This record gives sequence, structure tokens and C-alpha cells, in this order.
Amino acid sequence: MRVLVAGATGAVGRQLVPALVRAGHQVTATSRSESRLAGLRAAGAEPAVLDGLDARAVGEVVARAEPEVIIHEMTAIPADLSLRNFDRSFAVTNQLRTRGIDYLLAAAAAAGTRRVIAQSYGGWDYARTGGLVKTEDDPLDPEPPARQRETLTAIRHLERAVLDAPLEGLVLRYGSLYGPGASEGIVELIRKRQLPVIGSGAGVWSFLHVADAAAATVAAVSSGRTGVYNVADDEPAAVAQWVPEVARIVGAPAPRRLPAWLGRLVVGEVGISMMTRIRGVSSARAQRELGWRPIWPSWRDGFARGLTSPAGPDQAGQDRAGRAAGSGRADRGN
Repeated sequence: MRVLVAGATGAVGRQLVPALVRAGHQVTATSRSESRLAGLRAAGAEPAVLDGLDARAVGEVVARAEPEVIIHEMTAIPADLSLRNFDRSFAVTNQLRTRGIDYLLAAAAAAGTRRVIAQSYGGWDYARTGGLVKTEDDPLDPEPPARQRETLTAIRHLERAVLDAPLEGLVLRYGSLYGPGASEGIVELIRKRQLPVIGSGAGVWSFLHVADAAAATVAAVSSGRTGVYNVADDEPAAVAQWVPEVARIVGAPAPRRLPAWLGRLVVGEVGISMMTRIRGVSSARAQRELGWRPIWPSWRDGFARGLTSPAGPDQAGQDRAGRAAGSGRADRGN
């Protein structure tokens, strides 16, 4: 199948492109940067430079590729993401979720593309009331923190545009991404004891390894129907649970604990919400309808063995054993 991946050099895209190629698809992959095209070509894709906010350029790339399926993975999330200024950190990403998706959908219609798959998010954007684990049938937050409102508005726009388009539109609400290229920043904060548990630490997070995000997206190319799918691992966890455990896994000191009033001064209203009030998600629908199962069903194993490797738990263990055996052989030979 001819597949266009828009935004192919992010943390998910770097896993997704080779996975699509391995599945037998003919892939056109885009990046904003000319310097990244060689890597896309090496992965087996036809590369193209694309500014997702340039309507004419989007139309030209889609027309040349003639894709049967388009995958929207375009983001521009800064390395120094600020919870205090959340919407500011996501400003360009939100343009890609609004103007960017509109341009892609218009180009898809002109090219006769039959299916569009778009990356969304599932977690903090669900209503912070009711059950601690949400399904796709639960409402998004009607009253998000003030500095997350623009981002949630952009998410709503993307999802509605894809679902209302005259084609097969699938929205994948990824959980909080980790793994190669996605979690180095948060792990470094934990190592430096700069990610405290604030207040109750009762905010529930659902994690997703980047390899699992790619695998679910590959599955969505040929499975599922128009609709929204949560995509996350099988173990939603409260902040008070996962932050100390990740600290232990990476050999960091136990995290600090701050009362909510002091934490609010440090991370603002958005940070307090993320630490104490957000909900996790269930990916039962994706597993049932897309035929997808997470490679890393638990963030515990993923953080322990998959931070630098896209391989599954069994392969990660085999790789470590092989490296150890190789090291032992080298030592004996010296």
C-alpha cells in the first residue's frame, strides 16, 4: 500500500517508517529538515522536505505521492517543555493540529486518499472527574486549566476534522510517550531529583513506548474503522507510584515530595493538575479492533529495558545477554 507519513523524523516517526517498510508498504516520508532525508532514505522510504504549515507544499507532496493512506505525525514539541506555559510550548504543534491537518485533509481529498490516520493524545485531556481510567466514550475535559485550553482546542479540532472528513478517518490518542527520543528529558529530571511528587500524587498517567505507538499505527493502516482509539500500555499508574519506581529503575535518589501549595508555585496550575487530577486511559478498543497488542505492556519493564531500545522485552533481554557474552569473550581474549 502507498503510505505517506507526514512528520517522519520525530520519536514515533523514526520507529514508524521502518515498521511500515517491513510490513511491505511503499512509504513516502517527510521532514522539515533537508539534513534528515538521508536517514529516511536509509530506512527504505522515499523522502521529501515538507513544511506542514505551507498549504501549497502539502498539496504538491501529496499529489506526487498519490497515497492510499496518509499518517499525520507532525509535531514541534520543544525539549524544554514548560508546564507553567503549556500552551506556549505547544503553539507550533497546535498549528500543525489545526492548519496542518486541514491542509492534509484537503490534499487527501484531491488525491483520492481513502484513509487518514492522525496522532492525538489521551490522558490529561479527558475530564478530571469520575473513573480514574477513561475510554473513548468518556468526554474530554470541559474545563481544562487555563494554560491548556488552546492545546485542548487544537486537539478537538484535529479529531473532529479527521472524523468528519469524507474518507476513513482514524484518530489515535497516544498515551505519554517514552523510549528512544521521547523520554530522555523526564529521566534526566528524575535523576537530578527535579521531578518531585506534588501533593497527593494521585494524577494517573498512561504510558506508551514509541515502538508501541508505531506498531499501533501500522495496524491502523489496514485495520479498524473511522473513530477514536486510545493507544497506551496496560498499566495506568498514579504519579505517586510511577515517579519513585522510575527513579529506582534508573538508579536515581528517591524523588522529593512537595505540598500542593508549594508545588503550585513551582509548576503552576497545569503542573498541579498533571500531578494530582488527570486520568489514565484504557486501550481495549484498539487492542480489539486494530488487532494490536503492546510490545511493552507495562511501563515498569519499558523503563527498565526499553529506554534505549525499540525491541520487545524478550529481544531486549537477548540483546543484553549477547552483549555480555561478547564482552566476556573479549575479556578472555585479552
